[in-house]
Amino acid sequence: MPAAPALRAALASALLLAAATTQAQDACPHRGDLDAQFCDANRDLVADTPTDPKRLKDPGTLVFAFTPVEDPAIYEKLFRPFMGHLSQCVGKKVVFFPVQSNAAQIEAMRSGRLHIAAFSPGPVNFAVNLSGAVPFAIRGNDQGPVGMYLKMIVRKDSPYQKLEELKGKRIAHTSPSSNSGNLAPRALFPKIGLTPDTDYKVVYSGKHDQSILGVKTGDYDAAPVASDVLQHMTERGVVKADDFRVLYTSEMFPTDAYAYAHNLAPELQGKIKQCFFDYKVPPEMAKGLGGDRFLPITYQKDWELVRTVAASAGELFTREAFDKAAAGKK
Repeated sequence: MPAAPALRAALASALLLAAATTQAQDACPHRGDLDAQFCDANRDLVADTPTDPKRLKDPGTLVFAFTPVEDPAIYEKLFRPFMGHLSQCVGKKVVFFPVQSNAAQIEAMRSGRLHIAAFSPGPVNFAVNLSGAVPFAIRGNDQGPVGMYLKMIVRKDSPYQKLEELKGKRIAHTSPSSNSGNLAPRALFPKIGLTPDTDYKVVYSGKHDQSILGVKTGDYDAAPVASDVLQHMTERGVVKADDFRVLYTSEMFPTDAYAYAHNLAPELQGKIKQCFFDYKVPPEMAKGLGGDRFLPITYQKDWELVRTVAASAGELFTREAFDKAAAGKK
């Protein structure tokens, strides 16, 4: 019988612990789509800065990572002057951390090993929800943020003048998983009276440049393409601007979002933002990245279009969806 009181005591302790855990979780009035360890009491869609001073971080060395690229050494060189500026500005050592994948970058910030990062447009949603990233800046110029627009192009000498005239035609999308080349048209075009697969035949080209060339050669009647790809092909002389007529231009899709970890000390957060906004981007960095300055953004406002496209495609930005994407599963 002596075991019975011990068992009851252990059970009572477990129940108290469970109740305390539940109470701690319930202390967050709103979490939205954020992971369980974060809170969004002000409903701005990003993780709140912890109110408990013990949870705040003020590291002696700040770790920065740019979005995964084929040759990280090129971008490390481009960012070298900025790393020096940021270090001097915040009064801390700043190191560049090359990441091999979006998943690795997100996990690094989630685990506390990464403090500031530039996340690609799509993965920003995962970074916010799962790693507590707080987007605050984007590259831009005196005209505003640098971004990408979805453009519906036809040949200049074609008879098509309006989107509705494309009903029943062959239109090139890039690939099923492409945001700008497929998901965005499927999310945006029905609202303006042109539904893919219903109002026109979708033909997958594989890539934006192949869609552009296919329209030029007459293989496709039209194609929704990324404005930056069209611009690069025009600058290289592969196509000419007057080869095409643009029937539709979307709102701007943002480029990489610069974000800091939500649990950095508020004073450090403020310093980081001010150091970004005060920086005058040198010509080499501006040419390599696009944009000659950093401009302020908010995830709630400036990523709305990206979230809308993702939601229309049925995408979720949960831990389960992240794990499947990281494993290459559909």
